[in-house]
Amino acid sequence: MEFLGLYNYWVFAVLLMIGFYVVIARPNMIKKLLGLSIFQAAVFLLYITMDKVDGGTAPIIKKGMEDAIYSNPLPQVLILTAIVVGISTTALGLALVVRIYEAYGTIEEDETQQRDLKQ
Repeated sequence: MEFLGLYNYWVFAVLLMIGFYVVIARPNMIKKLLGLSIFQAAVFLLYITMDKVDGGTAPIIKKGMEDAIYSNPLPQVLILTAIVVGISTTALGLALVVRIYEAYGTIEEDETQQRDLKQ
């Protein structure tokens, strides 16, 4: 395999590191949720990339196709489920951020921690 021919793995690695950096480096809770979404999209890309089989067809068995190479549909099903779970998790996170903003008046993580320590 060619080094640059695996560009989808490079995109995966870059998206993963961007998402991880945003989660670690930013004190804003909305930005942290966006970083988690980017991180999650990178994992989705990895699973879909691993599923690709060269010359693979849909797993529909027909007469005369005994030696066909089939692609496994399970990763796509798992990713669809993971997308639904990711969207609901993001929605829950946004609801929690709204509630934190109502209670503290800010969505900056360090400011909420300082207010907790003062009490």
